[in-house]
Amino acid sequence: MHSMTGFGRGAATTEAFSATVEITAVNRKQSEIVVQGTRDLVELEPKIRRAVASATSRGRLQVTVRLDAVRTDSSPVHVDTRLGCALEQAFQELSIAIGRPLKPVGSDFLRQPGIFLFEEGGIDAEAAWQAVEPALEAALEQLLAMRLSEGGHLKDDLLARLATLEAFAAALAAEAPARPARQRELLLKRLREAGLDLDPADERVLKELAVFADRCDISEEITRLGSHFRKFRDYLDGTEPPGRSLDFLCQELFREFNTIGSKANDAGIAQTVVEAKTELEKIREQVQNVE
Repeated sequence: MHSMTGFGRGAATTEAFSATVEITAVNRKQSEIVVQGTRDLVELEPKIRRAVASATSRGRLQVTVRLDAVRTDSSPVHVDTRLGCALEQAFQELSIAIGRPLKPVGSDFLRQPGIFLFEEGGIDAEAAWQAVEPALEAALEQLLAMRLSEGGHLKDDLLARLATLEAFAAALAAEAPARPARQRELLLKRLREAGLDLDPADERVLKELAVFADRCDISEEITRLGSHFRKFRDYLDGTEPPGRSLDFLCQELFREFNTIGSKANDAGIAQTVVEAKTELEKIREQVQNVE
């Protein structure tokens, strides 16, 4: 099990480029991948997204890529000295022809096409990918290791809280069968206080108690809770990212506890349900951190 939060950093260098990749991951219900870098890296963005998406299932992942060209002896500016000297010679000849000195300035050489040649901007995407790819893999490896470590702590916490929920469910299962008997005593007490001292074996009393017992029966909810608990543990021990499944199970557990509280109509059971729902809310908050 992995957490959705984490950080990873990787670096790699080739003969042409030096690349550094940093990945920051935070909670997000769906998957969102944001790539930040220079415009020269736009062509590589789809590859970066595919690599990150294949390693993660959800969360907001910000990928920051820095790419620097490795310095070489070659210059991005080339000078045609032959053409420059020819321009200088032309100025000298013109000076003799008109009888006054003319000297070319820097702007004259810049305006003359071909004297200065500038290499076009941009990068070779394939050459850049040779540096970015291993840096990205290293960053993802570090990120996943951190998310796995954090996921282990989350799993331990969830298992402990799940055990608390199971204890609440066991207490409810043990307390619920006595509820009809308490209702019988309460009903007979109210009848006596109203001056209607009926026989406990009276058919009307028995019918009322039978209807109440059926209405407050929570055996189905207890059974479903047990099934949800087992499934919860299966997801925690599974190999697939369990975050969405656990989130759904939390909703189902909340529904079952809520139904028990509504059906039981008992202060003691209601208090146990409130405590269980409070613990369940803590589980739901933790599940939001699970990938």
